[in-house]
Amino acid sequence: MDFLLNIFHSFGFESIFRLVLGGILAGIIGLERSSWSKPAGFRTHALVGISSVLVMLCGEYMFNIYNMDPSRIPAQLLSGIGFIGAGTILRDGFNVKGLTTAAGLLAVTCIGLSIGAGFYVGGIVATIIVYIILSYSYKFTDTLDHFNLLDLQITTTGNQEKVLSNIENILSNYSIDIKQLKKSGDVENSSDVSTFKIIAQYNKKDLNKNELIKDISLVENVVEIQEN
Repeated sequence: MDFLLNIFHSFGFESIFRLVLGGILAGIIGLERSSWSKPAGFRTHALVGISSVLVMLCGEYMFNIYNMDPSRIPAQLLSGIGFIGAGTILRDGFNVKGLTTAAGLLAVTCIGLSIGAGFYVGGIVATIIVYIILSYSYKFTDTLDHFNLLDLQITTTGNQEKVLSNIENILSNYSIDIKQLKKSGDVENSSDVSTFKIIAQYNKKDLNKNELIKDISLVENVVEIQEN
């Protein structure tokens, strides 16, 4: 009995338990991200979580063997995780995607460090809270008004004033407010062919971009539409 207790309380057994638990908790967050087809999914989050636990264990091991400051290595991890988080952040026109996933990677890093330090309650409770936030917060935020910017480049011919008036009417029907209208210049050195850049604001919940672009393309003298 004493032999088994010695094994359970040994640093090696504690290390294995913490690594497995840290990987499971981080993987739970990763599964939620995978369900949304985010750039960092189960494998990325699980690896970050396990790595965080290992870094914390390494600091503890060095303290036991060499009497070194156990916080030195984990402190460097929190700085380095920013590089992985930055890799998940993408710019799509005026919108930025991946910030939540990057924040999730930071969260699983801290969860891993907590498990590596033996703070099991903190790591498990944090995992539950982070999962709830990622999985269910949209139900609340979707009840609020969200506004995005729409960047269109439209090539027209003929009577430009009439074409723009028709486009403005279509945007109004979709409850889209024009914020900027700029003529980009002539196309193919033709005086009756011009390209206009329109930047507009719309409610994210109400807009069907495919229908909008289709309606604009049906306007007489509209040659080309491109969303930036």
